[in-house]
Amino acid sequence: MKILFFDDFRLGVLVDDQVVDVSRVAEGIPHAHPQDIISRVIAEWATYRPLIEAELTSGPAAPLDKVRVRPPLPRPTNIDCMARNYMENGTLPERPPINAFTKSPNSVIGHGDTMILPDVAATVFEMEAELAVVIGRYADNVSADEALDYVFGYTNLMDGSARGIPPRQNAFYQMKSRATFCPIGPFIMTADEITEPQNLPIRLWNNGTLMQDFNTNDMAYSIRESIAFISSVHPLEPGDIIATGTNHRGLHPLQHGDVIELEVGPLSRLRVDICDDLGRTWARETRLQRAEAGLEGTSPQLTGKYAPAAPANTD
Repeated sequence: MKILFFDDFRLGVLVDDQVVDVSRVAEGIPHAHPQDIISRVIAEWATYRPLIEAELTSGPAAPLDKVRVRPPLPRPTNIDCMARNYMENGTLPERPPINAFTKSPNSVIGHGDTMILPDVAATVFEMEAELAVVIGRYADNVSADEALDYVFGYTNLMDGSARGIPPRQNAFYQMKSRATFCPIGPFIMTADEITEPQNLPIRLWNNGTLMQDFNTNDMAYSIRESIAFISSVHPLEPGDIIATGTNHRGLHPLQHGDVIELEVGPLSRLRVDICDDLGRTWARETRLQRAEAGLEGTSPQLTGKYAPAAPANTD
């Protein structure tokens, strides 16, 4: 089942190209925020699933392109992101140490929304294509063997990054948790519809050009291992997200006017626009292209505020 929010955060299910309004089943859920609704539906899925299925034959429907798609998890309690969790197409000699970081729930946006590049001295802005795991029930110190039993479903996730902001000591907080830096969606696909999440193609396009193209089978630490690791650090709750990491070879600078699209297996396309009021520019090159050219680091900023000053002419 493909579950989403649409328009004024009405609960819906995508059937073919039609969004069926099933919000009637959630009318009795107390909520201060739409996240309360989807978290309750996820936590009590055995109760709500038959109610939603009954609505699919009678609820009002509208074409997908006639509604505003909202983030399916608009404010999760936790967004945990696996760090350096791919073997980079098998090029790493050994697995990096297991690690993760958090993103602010207030960084979430949805399909068709805009990611804003802020006025900060980042050396580059990048987007990381990721498969996101949606937790289905309270998970505390879960074993790897049992981990998939705690998965409700999956969605696309883009992990926005503002790299190189000084001081380096708190780089991850400043880099990862900015407003609009966590696009997700367009829907949650329930786990029963994805038979092998550890073998899904992940593709990301910038303005129609394929930039990232890899598979979840290249993870350093599997989905099972990731859930076990994160739940050993803190408990997870229904509606929480685990982002499973990315292959860094296709990372590249974002700039004003870019249209970024992500597609993980059968999860459809998540699309966001990029806005930079400062109009900064970088070369159109990936990290892999730079490495193959013998260049180190990320692509340097070419123009705009915070661009490195040109060397003085001493002639």
